[in-house]
Amino acid sequence: MDEQAALALIGDRLPAAGDDCAVVDGQVVTTDMLHERTDFPDGTSRYTAGWRAVGASLSDVAAMGADATAAVAVYASPAFDETDLTAFLDGATEVCAAVDAEYVGGDLDGHREFTVATTALGETDDPVLRSGASPGEALCVTGTLGRSAAAVRLFERGEPERANDLFRFTPRVAAGVALREYATAMLDSSDGLARSVHQLCRASDCGADLSGPLPVDEAVEAVAEDADDRRELGAFFGEDFELVCAVPEAALDAARDATPCALHRVGTVTEAGVTLDGEPLPDRGYSH
Repeated sequence: MDEQAALALIGDRLPAAGDDCAVVDGQVVTTDMLHERTDFPDGTSRYTAGWRAVGASLSDVAAMGADATAAVAVYASPAFDETDLTAFLDGATEVCAAVDAEYVGGDLDGHREFTVATTALGETDDPVLRSGASPGEALCVTGTLGRSAAAVRLFERGEPERANDLFRFTPRVAAGVALREYATAMLDSSDGLARSVHQLCRASDCGADLSGPLPVDEAVEAVAEDADDRRELGAFFGEDFELVCAVPEAALDAARDATPCALHRVGTVTEAGVTLDGEPLPDRGYSH
């Protein structure tokens, strides 16, 4: 089975699973695993790996509208190099500090390839789930799309300094906390905008009509081959870790004012179907 089928099986067996985080007694908890071959292109620094791996889990906390509290990680590698391990710890510690959380350690393990498994914790009494959107609401996304796609292209071109910079993102914890007063449904865009919208619509039993232009990051312009490639990198590549949310029309201006980053309207929640500029939007995105 593919990743989506496996996730559906888990969700059927475990009622607490299926959202960005599980919610347990006022806490949210999430875990992720990243591998060198699939998640860290050649040229990714250990500092960036620490930042990005822990940041990915903190992004799930953000998607629940929770305050981030702490993170841990399993660091697995064929060998333990002092310089690499120190750099990883610096990245993990600093991404936590960027969202007022604390990196509190984890575990070490030997493995044939560099692998990181992270867990993040947060707190909220009012989590924002994926399942509350209603037709007529605005569909919004924070920040810009395609940043990670541009980074991968730059890694492939042998430009690691700029690529590492793009690969380090600040998890949208502050935005998630601000949006929990307004958003009826929310998730992060780690699987890409298109797949994330489909996931929100399935959970909320609704549809969505997206209308361009999408807020594609300026870094994409430097690497995209043409307009179709730009659309591919912005809508389908994924790994951007922005927030995708539904907001009632009447609350949209207030939500924008409260959110400490750009909040772009990209469409409208509908009764059924997912379209972009009037055409069916494929349920396609990042897959492990």
